[in-house]
Amino acid sequence: MRRRLLIALLTFAAVAVTGFAWPLLSSTAAERTQRLLIDRVAALDRFAVLAQQSITTGDRTTVTQEAKAYAALYQEGVLILEQRRPIVAAGDISADEPGLAPLIAGALRNEPGQRLPQLRPWSRDSVTLTRPIGTDTHIGGVVALRISVVNAADDVARSWATVLAGAIVAALGFVALAMVLARWVLRPLAQLEGGVLAVAAGRQGTHVPGGGGPPELRALAVSFNKMSDAVVAASDKERQLVADASHQLRNPLAALRLRVDSLAPDVAPHAQPAYRSMAAEVERLESLLDGLLALASADQVAAHPEYDGTPWCWPDVVVLGRLDAWRLAAHDAGVELVDELPVAPEAMAPVAGTDSELSQVLDVLIDNAIRYAGPGATVSVSATLRQDSVELDVSDTGRGLSEDERTRATQRFWRAARTGDSPGTGLGLAIADRLVTARGGTLRVLPNEPSGLTVRVALPRAQVGADR
Repeated sequence: MRRRLLIALLTFAAVAVTGFAWPLLSSTAAERTQRLLIDRVAALDRFAVLAQQSITTGDRTTVTQEAKAYAALYQEGVLILEQRRPIVAAGDISADEPGLAPLIAGALRNEPGQRLPQLRPWSRDSVTLTRPIGTDTHIGGVVALRISVVNAADDVARSWATVLAGAIVAALGFVALAMVLARWVLRPLAQLEGGVLAVAAGRQGTHVPGGGGPPELRALAVSFNKMSDAVVAASDKERQLVADASHQLRNPLAALRLRVDSLAPDVAPHAQPAYRSMAAEVERLESLLDGLLALASADQVAAHPEYDGTPWCWPDVVVLGRLDAWRLAAHDAGVELVDELPVAPEAMAPVAGTDSELSQVLDVLIDNAIRYAGPGATVSVSATLRQDSVELDVSDTGRGLSEDERTRATQRFWRAARTGDSPGTGLGLAIADRLVTARGGTLRVLPNEPSGLTVRVALPRAQVGADR
């Protein structure tokens, strides 16, 4: 938008400057051309009078002297003829020139002579003006004056340089004004755009400065700040509702679980299937409540990451701990769990987030990989140090997910159709994604080559200067 606004303003400025400069250029050239023409026409008239006197008296001394003096002073040619017989020729002009003959013939017929074209700074060609000697009824000869336009064209060039210099100064002033105006108008819009992007990225409570810019945009900034506060309040109420509801339901659910467990010895054999189904549903409900509580906690961290300062941890240490914790579960599922962490200490750096947050993220990813990769699959965990982040990849060689399923994998309560009746609530990846983004990182679900799935977690490096 800034570029389009500047193009519009600068185009208008260019048109305005051109509209003022071009008439000035034309008028200065026309004025200097007119002065030169008036001066040379006066000289023609004078030589015509002197030539007429010389023809009448037969004394050519005066007109000859005047013509030679004029040619020496102005470096221009003067030719005076009496019925095609030269009276005097002074300067760079001759009656035998092919281009001069038609002009002389026209003057003897009392026809208008050659016009003086409007001068330009680059004009250099001489112009020949003619005037008949005598009256309209009796023309006794011709005066031809070859005009040099070099000096007059140089005057036009100097005038044009002055006008163009003024036009450039005015154009620069317009450019500066356009830049200031564009900044004044667009700066609030840029701030609003930054605020919208911040809210979209999950940084709730973002405010934009309300000063500067047109009144309409200042009012829009105030409305945005109110909307941001309203979103924070609504989000806080939603998180609190989820947390309170989950917490309040835990006590009656725990009591229900105790009663269900206590009924186990008294359930008749024919009712055992129904009993086991009921116990499974209670267990699923407990898992769902735990997931909702974890999600509410992750939302709280995302909404208010400043509550716990700037925590950091060593990702390789956390990864090794979680791999040890999941090896037995992987063995029971027939899955090989592989450690692909770098060995060199300098190949790792601390990342933003707490040990417990990263452990929770890794538990979700490793649990999903072991559960859905299938017997005989391999699950590997690797880490790569980047310039500004550390990437953790949890990859498996299972069946993987389709492109559409990968785009929906982090949605809350979403589960792939192939999972069937396997335990799960569809909140694991949503919780992991929320915890990662709360620390400024990203979580992506990617295909693994040649088969399977890779979940890549990128966490920003923590600037703590910590050494092992």
